[in-house]
Amino acid sequence: MEIIKAENLTFRYEDSAKKVLEQFHLTIEKGSFTALLGHNGSGKSSLAKLFNGILLPEGGSVYVSGMDTKNEELLLEIRKNCGLVFQNPDNQLVASIIEDDVAFAPENLGVPSGEIRERVDDALKCVGMYEYRLRSPHHLSGGQKQRVAIAGIVAMRPSVIVLDEPTAMLDPKGRKEVVETILRLNRDYGITAILITHNMEEAALADRVVVMEKGKILLDGTPKEIFSQYEMLKQTGLDVPQITELSYKLHQAGFPVESCILSADELVEQILRVL
Repeated sequence: MEIIKAENLTFRYEDSAKKVLEQFHLTIEKGSFTALLGHNGSGKSSLAKLFNGILLPEGGSVYVSGMDTKNEELLLEIRKNCGLVFQNPDNQLVASIIEDDVAFAPENLGVPSGEIRERVDDALKCVGMYEYRLRSPHHLSGGQKQRVAIAGIVAMRPSVIVLDEPTAMLDPKGRKEVVETILRLNRDYGITAILITHNMEEAALADRVVVMEKGKILLDGTPKEIFSQYEMLKQTGLDVPQITELSYKLHQAGFPVESCILSADELVEQILRVL
């Protein structure tokens, strides 16, 4: 069942003659985890804002749970259904206490106070930050701040979370915390996740990878299908996971392993089998 649909989508910014997206088509299935890849300027972040109704199509349509984002009367409901997490968590943290910050969106949606308490606690537990609920966000690490920002979206009870490079500003520990949170939201809570990233290891964890180039879809498939297109990705200036790079080069050198391996455990298993 589709939860987001972009149909004949065309978009450009007012001060630009260049179209960011033109006759663009994409369908996202409910409960899926999709990674969006592409260079800066490929249209990924614009697409995220179009999904959320921050930007509106010049032509074509975007539907969220069947709701057309061009219908102003539905924008609040659309944003409740499709939450957006940005690269810098500091841009989304508005209160001096963590639980107050997570409560901010439900309060503005008019959720009854008793339910807000329940939503805040559930959201913080969901991202593993409940024990920090009475602390100030300013005392948290980057990864912890991003998890609180995600909790603020989760408290709205969305069907979809779109994350626009949420780990770009984080250290390896923070990236791991955030990626584990995204996987938990998707697999344990059934929230549809759309992750925009330049990190190929993160993309390899998704169910589906969509590669964008100049406002169009270049490749669309499972991580295995996409990263097996090693030469094409390299020609367009994109990378592959490090393990995939290693397995490809071993395969090219005549070593009897698959050319597209996505995990270290799988590569070790194939090497040990040969040895």
